Amino acid sequence: MASDSTVLPRWEPENRAFWQSTGRGVALRNLWISIPCLMLGFIVSVLWSMVTLNLPNAGFTFSKEQLFLLTALPQLSGATLRIFYAFMPGLFGGRRWTTFSTSLLLIPALWLGFAVQDPTTSYPVMLSIALLCGLGSGNFASSMANIAHFFPAQEKGKANGLNAGFGNLGVSLAQLLIPLAVTMPMFGAFGGEAQHYVKLGVEKSLWLQNAGFMWVPLIAAATVAAWFGMSDMADAKSSFSEQAVIFKRRHNWLMCYLYLGTFGSFIGFAGAFALLTKTLFPLVPITKIAFLGPLVGALIRPVGGMIADKVGGARVTMLVFCCMVIGVLGVLSALPVAGGAGNWPLFFGSFIALFLFAGLGNGSTYKMIPTLFVNHSLKCAAPDEASQRQARQDGVKESAAAAGFISAIGAYGGYFIPQSFGLSVKMSGGPQYALYCFMAFYVSCILVTWWCFARRKAAQPC
Repeated sequence: MASDSTVLPRWEPENRAFWQSTGRGVALRNLWISIPCLMLGFIVSVLWSMVTLNLPNAGFTFSKEQLFLLTALPQLSGATLRIFYAFMPGLFGGRRWTTFSTSLLLIPALWLGFAVQDPTTSYPVMLSIALLCGLGSGNFASSMANIAHFFPAQEKGKANGLNAGFGNLGVSLAQLLIPLAVTMPMFGAFGGEAQHYVKLGVEKSLWLQNAGFMWVPLIAAATVAAWFGMSDMADAKSSFSEQAVIFKRRHNWLMCYLYLGTFGSFIGFAGAFALLTKTLFPLVPITKIAFLGPLVGALIRPVGGMIADKVGGARVTMLVFCCMVIGVLGVLSALPVAGGAGNWPLFFGSFIALFLFAGLGNGSTYKMIPTLFVNHSLKCAAPDEASQRQARQDGVKESAAAAGFISAIGAYGGYFIPQSFGLSVKMSGGPQYALYCFMAFYVSCILVTWWCFARRKAAQPC
């Protein structure tokens, strides 16, 4: 049971005096603790994108198709968990749920560290660990639902962008640090024995277990920080039935579709890019640069939210999808064909562009969500001041739950994109079929955004 000092009995971010005197400091403290917790969640969710590159060196003999599945499964389980996680802050409180969900990350981090030390570990066991890594992806839904309550409407885009953007940095952080960490005995005798392999006639050593073990102290520290530093909010408590009203909102399902195009692309490409590059351009040292795409996408996300705050989320989102179509065309034109070497600089540059615009779209769509739900609630309420105030509060609650649920649907892209690449490579020897499907999907997102939100006579302009 949380003590009185951790529960906020009154929260009025739209009240300027309250916000300046009390609200801002409390909101920022919760945000700055939420960010590293979310970052660690994303780190755990993409561990396999780096681990799979070294499994053959550690003595494992899994096929290419099996490796693609290992990178995809955490996003499948994580997306499914997000559906439930979205409602947990409202049921249990943001502080308590953040503490609990962060502590759960210790399970897959530790288990992976032990499992990769034994090359006889079965593939079903590896699949189980990959599924548990989805706990990290699930945290996004509850984190965004929680932080959404703390900030006034004019700062939600920026706050959501910072929380999600810096949280997304966990993807690039994992892909930057894991390749370095597995080359050294970080924990000495406590970290286990090295794995040895031969490359170009030279024997090399590998500590693949560090990919999981290196995050354990940080997860423990973040758990403690969440318990002692975050707050539960009395006004944000709501039952599942109160939150479930979002399933009746048309704009909830439309935003699920658009977020599948933005965040689904970001997390799907992040999981598949390194393995896809190793398959198509085997001479490229991908472990040294794989982090750059997710880094660009994560850093640009707050910018997408801030631009959307000024010019409108729908306009930014529509432009994003137009640019993503061009990015896919660039990737297609750079692929190796008929035994050719392909155009690596164009391939890499086009993928960086896809990460960039997916990141911008992540920020702009998360600006659209609270705008749509609050405007709908205000429109349906009586015009008197008390009704409008209650409607605004109801809209904020709905948008918080919706933000988590929408993130769940979007996260399925993290499963479908690697699987699509794997299937396309198996069928045709290359990723062309998958890329054509992605491009068609982005075109449909342009049409949905324009018709429903961006055109002059749209039913719900935002």
